[in-house]
Amino acid sequence: MASQNQNIRFLTAAKLGQNKKKYCRFRKNGIKFIDYKDPDFLLKFINAQGKILPRRLSGNSLKFQRKISQAVKRARQIALLPYVTDLLK
Repeated sequence: MASQNQNIRFLTAAKLGQNKKKYCRFRKNGIKFIDYKDPDFLLKFINAQGKILPRRLSGNSLKFQRKISQAVKRARQIALLPYVTDLLK
């Protein structure tokens, strides 16, 4: 029975110790203001369906994630960004 457990193979390689440290790009670059009138910048924080990326994927701090979401919502309100789309990127 023990010999069978040693022959276990995985479909993908196990990622051990390869966690890349996430960082807030706004704190690193010293950005204090997020402009809602810049749709090209805000597209970095939106997926292909037009949804706002969560903090765990974007790596933003809580303070700047709130500012990003507010800026995206304002840009949608004045029609700079779409609310829903199929292939945004």
